[in-house]
Amino acid sequence: MPRLLLIEDDPSVREGVELGLRRRGHEVRTAATGEAGLALLREFRPDLLLLDLMLPGMNGVQVCRKVREDSQLPVIMLTARGDDFDVVIGLEAGADDYIVKPARTEVIEARIRAVLRRFEEPGGGRPAVEFHGELAIDRSGLGVAKNGERLALAPSEMKLLLHLSAAPEQVFSRQQLLEHVWEYGFHGDTRLVDACVRRLRNKIEDVPGNPRYIQTLRGFGYRFGPL
Repeated sequence: MPRLLLIEDDPSVREGVELGLRRRGHEVRTAATGEAGLALLREFRPDLLLLDLMLPGMNGVQVCRKVREDSQLPVIMLTARGDDFDVVIGLEAGADDYIVKPARTEVIEARIRAVLRRFEEPGGGRPAVEFHGELAIDRSGLGVAKNGERLALAPSEMKLLLHLSAAPEQVFSRQQLLEHVWEYGFHGDTRLVDACVRRLRNKIEDVPGNPRYIQTLRGFGYRFGPL
C-alpha cells in the first residue's frame, strides 16, 4: 500500500483522515505545520503527499512549491473551501489534484489511487522512445527530454503529455482529458486541465505564450503538435 504523508493543522481532521487511511492499510505519517512536514518528508520518503492549503506559517502553496523544487512527488491539496482562487493557486503551485474538506475516507482513497495510476501508463505497443521535434518521450521509462536535457514532470503533467502525444493532431476536449487523465466523470473540474496545461507548457515550450506542442483550439480543447 502507498506510504502517505499528511500535513494538516486541524487536529480533528488530521486524526480522522489518518485513522481512516490506516484502517485501509496505508502507512501514514502526519505533521501539523509546513516546516515539520518538509522535515518529515526527507526522513519518511512517502509515495504521496496530502497537503492542507491553509497552514499556519508556511502555507500549503509554499510547501508545494518547495517540494517541486527537487521532487515530482504526487501532491493532493486539501482545502476547506471550494474557493476558486485557493484552488487555482494550489494547482498552479504544482498540485496534481485537490479535495474539498470534509471528505469521506473512500473519496480520499479513490483520489490517491487515481493520482498514483498516472505513472502507470502502458506503452501500448508504441516505440519505447518517440521523437516529436525537440522532444523525446520515453513511454516505457516515463521520461521526457528536450534537446537531450531531461525534464522533471509531475505525475499529472506526464500523464497529460502521454495522452495528448499518443494521438498527434487529435483534438481532446477538457472533459475528455478529465476522464482519461484525472479519471473524473461528468462533474470534474476543468480547471485541473487548464492549470496542468499551463505548467506543462512552461516546461516543454520555448515560448509558453506561443506554444508549439500543446495547442489550444478555442471552444474545443487541446491537441498535440508540433507545428
